[in-house]
Amino acid sequence: MRILIINWRDLKNPWTGGAEIHIHEIASRLVKEYGHQVFFLCNRFKNTLPPRDNYDGIEFYRVGTEYTFNFHVPFWLRKNLPQIHPDLIIEDVNKIPFYTPLYVKRPVLVVIPHLFSETVFREINFVFGTYIYLAEKLIPSVYRSCYLNAISQSTKEDLVKKGLSPDKISVIECGIDQKTYYPANEKFGAPTVIYAGRLKKYKCVQHLLEAISLVRQKLPEVKLFVVGDGDYRQGLIAYAAKLNLKDTVTFTGYISQQEKVELLQKSHLLVYPSIKEGWGISNLEANACGTPVLAADVPGLRDSVSVGESGLLYPFGDVGKMAENIVGILTDTLLREKLEQGGLKWASNFTWEKTAERFNNLLKDLFSA
Repeated sequence: MRILIINWRDLKNPWTGGAEIHIHEIASRLVKEYGHQVFFLCNRFKNTLPPRDNYDGIEFYRVGTEYTFNFHVPFWLRKNLPQIHPDLIIEDVNKIPFYTPLYVKRPVLVVIPHLFSETVFREINFVFGTYIYLAEKLIPSVYRSCYLNAISQSTKEDLVKKGLSPDKISVIECGIDQKTYYPANEKFGAPTVIYAGRLKKYKCVQHLLEAISLVRQKLPEVKLFVVGDGDYRQGLIAYAAKLNLKDTVTFTGYISQQEKVELLQKSHLLVYPSIKEGWGISNLEANACGTPVLAADVPGLRDSVSVGESGLLYPFGDVGKMAENIVGILTDTLLREKLEQGGLKWASNFTWEKTAERFNNLLKDLFSA
């Protein structure tokens, strides 16, 4: 099958996140393990990436920028579809949809990591927030005849609430690379918390900083690593300074995967304070490294945590409860060891091989002649 994937970014984009990792891990395996031919349309990130590329068996086409890509898509498809001649278009809806069913007369499968809905107003100003909010509002009417694939039960429930048929929505959870994420024997000497992900306002890392400020009153030696980059990084650095956390918090910025894995292995706890996610790959990556997790009890994150086995949940925004749980996990050795072992078992259920196999079976069921 010839497949064209449309997504805002590819893995070489500096702003790549979980949604891009998800679709790439599936796409590369569709090529290598199942013999599909995959093309990938994405943006050029400020025109710093080449317009054509090829890696992991996928042929990439890049047009536009982070802010104009969706406007380029219809014109690019009109010009290039006859040459590519895909049997299927996979539209990955990660913020603004492309509405391909309105102008493409080919089968479309819609992959939806998560919807922002009202949470978008936490991230950007009212004008652009309204733009994205209204763009998502059109999803039920534009994609009503399409099959959709969600990465968590929470996302499926969100889509059903918006009026889409549950019979047309499948759920295939994300995986992780078990060869990359594995436990090590040594933890840091000081009690250490880690956050790993993009630094965006809706990720609510500021809540974690506030909680660490409280934790430090009981555990003065506590350390926090904030791993990742994003447009909210400087704001978080300034806020950490305001909370007098300069000697407690390390902002690593973008680091290599190996460096990230080492920090996950050596930390005692990963905290994910976001207001909403599609799934929560970082939770599983931490679990696979032998590190328990504490996450906000919100859509997506609650799907990726096995409560009492791989980690704990706390009410979103309740900084006091977050701090209480952090102290509890860091100081209760028996609880932490139980969550470490349970997390290893939980994470072993999720691999990219399983995810890709289920996705390929979905393609056969829905679109094979």
